[in-house]
Amino acid sequence: MIKAMGKTQTRTIAGFTPGERDFIRRELDQYFSTLPSVAEGFSLKLWRGGTQAGQPKIPATAEGLLERGMMRLDTTQRLPRLFFTEAGLAALRELMADPRVADPVRFGHVRRELGIDPSPEATAAA
Repeated sequence: MIKAMGKTQTRTIAGFTPGERDFIRRELDQYFSTLPSVAEGFSLKLWRGGTQAGQPKIPATAEGLLERGMMRLDTTQRLPRLFFTEAGLAALRELMADPRVADPVRFGHVRRELGIDPSPEATAAA
């Protein structure tokens, strides 16, 4: 019996679940004309009211990354941010190096920042 494979990937790639990969790609994709940086982290919003007023709004997907030590929460700035830990950066490099998961053109700025692709200046100097 042959089963047809679905289009949805459920397996973990580079230590990230499909939802986590989608979250990371959304956060690192170009936003209007801005190219986000891994070093700047992912900014979070704050709860404005209720029992959690003033606390960071952490997406459910990010909760898993925090629990597994792939990201850390920094609340020392005006707006809280999520940053990749060393383990998270290693997994992110592996993720971004796979062109099937992260388009090398679309995420070229991230690939250069992580040292996967050489910078245009280094290529021109060679």
